[in-house]
Amino acid sequence: MRPRVLVTGIGTILRGDEGFALEVVQRLAERRLPSWVQLADHGIGCGRLDCDMLGDYDTTVLVDGTPRGGTPGRLRVTDLDLTEAQPDGLIAPTLLRLLGCDAARLVVVACEPRSTTGLGLSPEVAAAVDEAVELVTELVWGEPPGAAATGSSRLVPAVRGE
Repeated sequence: MRPRVLVTGIGTILRGDEGFALEVVQRLAERRLPSWVQLADHGIGCGRLDCDMLGDYDTTVLVDGTPRGGTPGRLRVTDLDLTEAQPDGLIAPTLLRLLGCDAARLVVVACEPRSTTGLGLSPEVAAAVDEAVELVTELVWGEPPGAAATGSSRLVPAVRGE
């Protein structure tokens, strides 16, 4: 039996590059994905996300535009095994377990935004969408994106020529 996977986009198209995740999920919806994959657009409705994360998924992939002070358009993949103890400071996995989340793995595919005002994606973030779609597609088909170790983050150069 194949693992059940939830792929969800978090953000809003009303705040510039915050629409990154929703664009990724829309593009994924146009692809042929395995039957065990559920796509969701949670926008700013994180209350519904909490409920969906309790839905008997083995892996949850969160796609988000997350500012961390890096180069706009740069992707970061963070892969957490929720069945193992996490390093100090990682509260989210512990909280998810307390809430009853039964996913064993949480993968965050985040993009560094340029702007969180106005409508539409900046050119750098728009260029990162295709790379993020490829990364998530590899994840759901069971091919991890690169050699990211459990609990680690890795940077992905999403803007060509960087």
